[in-house]
Amino acid sequence: MNKKLVVYFSATGRTERTAKSVAETLDADLCAIRPRKPYENRDLNFMDSKARSTLEMNNAASRPEIEEITARIKEYDTVIIGFPVWWYTAPRIINTFIESTDLKGKDIFLFATSGGSTVEKAQQDLKKSYPELNIIGAKTLNGIYDPGEISSWIQKR
Repeated sequence: MNKKLVVYFSATGRTERTAKSVAETLDADLCAIRPRKPYENRDLNFMDSKARSTLEMNNAASRPEIEEITARIKEYDTVIIGFPVWWYTAPRIINTFIESTDLKGKDIFLFATSGGSTVEKAQQDLKKSYPELNIIGAKTLNGIYDPGEISSWIQKR
């Protein structure tokens, strides 16, 4: 049996809504990546060079602390990781999750929400940073999408 987990980070709720929909479509379990220190609106002002998100994204070594992941990752064959695109790539908190979780041997898919960017650069960056992981593919999921498309995308593995 191919057991699936949708794990996601959402700063504003948009990615969370998408993650819930993806999990429902795939009959997958759902788990949030929660920052130890929640992001506030002022932290997400990408126009502010001193905003927390800007400082994190400008520092490739930044690894925001996360709450303990409650899902038992080892029980899953497929892990779908969702996140908003920040500065054309995955937020640094996704690196924190990946580096604190044993994802070796898992089929990994990525999805992202974005106001204007796509997920491709995030996929390239994560594959380059974690070549030992089986990152199969990625999709940008903004607004309405066809649930059948999601199912077939994950099944193609």
